[in-house]
Amino acid sequence: MAYQSEREEVELKNFIDYKDVAYLKLFTNPHAKILGKKRTGIPASKQRQITEAIKRARYMALLPYVAA
Repeated sequence: MAYQSEREEVELKNFIDYKDVAYLKLFTNPHAKILGKKRTGIPASKQRQITEAIKRARYMALLPYVAA
């Protein structure tokens, strides 16, 4: 369970683009795994959009599937 002090405050954008790699890296851990909704503290609808954008960026080779 993530405690309030463990949450990372991230500014939400209205439009989440898969080409904005720096923004998407805020929602991944050092091992390139997607952080959960409880860890980031964002709404479920935004979490789904971010997850989809990260998956698209991985497919386009903008983000790694696993950290080297």
